[in-house]
Amino acid sequence: MAPFPSDSDAAPVPPPRMRIDALDVARGLALAAMAAYHATWDLGYLRLTPENYALTPPGRIAAHLIAGSFLILVGAGLVLAHGTGIRRRAVLTRFARIGGAALAVTVATYLLFPGSYVFFGILHCIAVASVLALPFLFAPAVVTAVCAALVIAAPGVAGWGLADGSALDSPVLFFLGLGKTLPQTNDYVPLFPWFGLVLVGIVAGRLGGPRLAKTRLGRWRAVRGPGRATAWAGRHSLAVYLVHQPVLLALFSGIAALTGPHPRAGEAEFRTVYARNCVATGGEAAACRVAARCVVGAFRRDGLWAQAQRTFTVAERARAQALSQGCYEAAEGTAPAP
Repeated sequence: MAPFPSDSDAAPVPPPRMRIDALDVARGLALAAMAAYHATWDLGYLRLTPENYALTPPGRIAAHLIAGSFLILVGAGLVLAHGTGIRRRAVLTRFARIGGAALAVTVATYLLFPGSYVFFGILHCIAVASVLALPFLFAPAVVTAVCAALVIAAPGVAGWGLADGSALDSPVLFFLGLGKTLPQTNDYVPLFPWFGLVLVGIVAGRLGGPRLAKTRLGRWRAVRGPGRATAWAGRHSLAVYLVHQPVLLALFSGIAALTGPHPRAGEAEFRTVYARNCVATGGEAAACRVAARCVVGAFRRDGLWAQAQRTFTVAERARAQALSQGCYEAAEGTAPAP
C-alpha cells in the first residue's frame, strides 16, 4: 500500500510567489490610514477631543473605506500567493497566524472592554475569508465577480424580508452580518458584505495582476526612503497592526493623565442624549436641539457640568431640572432663556 502523498507528491511545487512592491506600499498606506483612525478613536475615548470623531458619520465612512481597502488587497495577495496552485502549508500557516492574532484581540478586548469586545473584527474576517476564497482563485473570473456582487448585496436582501430576520439575529450568527441587529462591539467586520470585497480583490488580481507585473509600476522596487519603510510595514502588516494600537493607547493615556480631558469633552454626546430624551417625552425636535445647547451653557455657568458621571444633591437636581425646563421654553419661544 502506497504511503499517503505529501504536498510535493500530490502536485508540482508552484514557483515562488510573485512580490509586487507597489502592493506592499498600498498595504502600508492602508495601515497608516488605520492607525490614524485608531488614533482618532483613542483620543475620543480618552476624552482628549470634544467628541469621538471616529464615531461620527464621516469617521464611520473612513473606517469602512480603510477596512474595504485591506480586504481587496487580501484578495489580490491570495492571487499572487496561490495563483499557480494552492500552497497548503502556507494556507495553514497563514490561518494559524491570523487566527491566533484574532483570538488574542478577542481576549484582550474582552478584558479591557467586556461590554463591547471584538468577537469578529477585521482579523477574524481575513482569517476566515482567506480560506473561503481559495476555490475562487481558479473559478472563472465572471463567476467570482457575480458571487462578489451577491455577497455584497446579501445584507440588503436579508433586510427586505427574503430571509428570516429573527433567526439571523441570533448572537451565534452575528459573524454572518445578515441580521437586523447591530451588535455592541468595537470592531465588526462580518462575512457579509465584507467577504465580497475579498472576491473583488481576487477578480482584480486575476485580471489586472499579469498586466501590472509588466508595467513600470509592477517592476518598481522600494529600495530607499519612505517607499521602503512603507513597503516594509506592508510586508509585516500583521505585526504592525497588533503593536500600533497598544502603543497609541499608552501614549495618549499618558497625555490624558498630564492634561486631563478636553474642556468640551462630552458636550456632543450630552446634546444628542438630551435631544433624544426630549423628543421621547413629547418635545418638538428642533426645539429640543436648541434647548440641548442652552442646557450645556447653563449647566457650565451654574457649576453643574461634569466630565464624568456624578451624583447631584437634591438642590442641584432641582436646579438642573429648572434650567432644562427654562431652556426648552425659551427654545419654544414661550420664555426667556435661563
